[in-house]
Amino acid sequence: MTRVALCQIPVAHDPKANLEAAREALARARGADLAVFPEATLTRFGRGVAEVAEPLDGPFVTGLAEAAREHRIAVVAGVFEPAGDGRVANTAVALEADGSLAAAYRKIHLFDSFGAAESALVTAGDTPVVVPLAGLRLGLITCYDVRFPELARALVDQGADAFAVIAAWGSGPMKEEHWTTLVRARAVENTTWTVAVGQAPNPEAPDGFGIGRSMLVDPMGVVRHDLGPGPAVHVGEIDPAVTESVRRTLPSLEHRRLGVRRS
Repeated sequence: MTRVALCQIPVAHDPKANLEAAREALARARGADLAVFPEATLTRFGRGVAEVAEPLDGPFVTGLAEAAREHRIAVVAGVFEPAGDGRVANTAVALEADGSLAAAYRKIHLFDSFGAAESALVTAGDTPVVVPLAGLRLGLITCYDVRFPELARALVDQGADAFAVIAAWGSGPMKEEHWTTLVRARAVENTTWTVAVGQAPNPEAPDGFGIGRSMLVDPMGVVRHDLGPGPAVHVGEIDPAVTESVRRTLPSLEHRRLGVRRS
């Protein structure tokens, strides 16, 4: 059994303020084995991300690692790293409970949709990442990635038994429905626990990023916890016995016909 804290915090432009908010959330996540924070926890999206991006040994990740070590909680959170061409990498870091860096995943699918152009600011990654963390084999997924079922399936094929989906999901017509549907779909089609954590809305930021609605979804697609729209920290449980039971009843991963090709 893994106890996971969904840390749905609002994010400001100031990394120092965001680090303090993350520290406070970890203090509220007492008893958790793993805490998942949103995409872009370092700073809000915008033209200024290149100026505040940090290497993974910079003050933000270092401070987050110190807080993880203090509270003995593993952490997943979104940051921006300098990419060397004036842009940044949109990176999910995974930290062990002792503060050491377990993995870094650079977002593969960039949000050039709904009038946005993430690729103007961000360079795309090219490597799916599964990391052993807090007793799980955790597949890392960032925001727009969740629209691409082939990434989630690649993570399962690499041994993922749970997904961490981190997001700064944009508001707008149908967007909240897309988020809740896609998160549940990735859980159902892979019979895999899914921890999906987004930014809470920040009333001081008019950019529309952050709708809340962080969820813990079980392998049958049942939403065990839904945090709604406001700031919240909530601890739920991931039970591997549920995965085993569901996969006996619904062995869809075994039923794939990988040798079948279209004519």
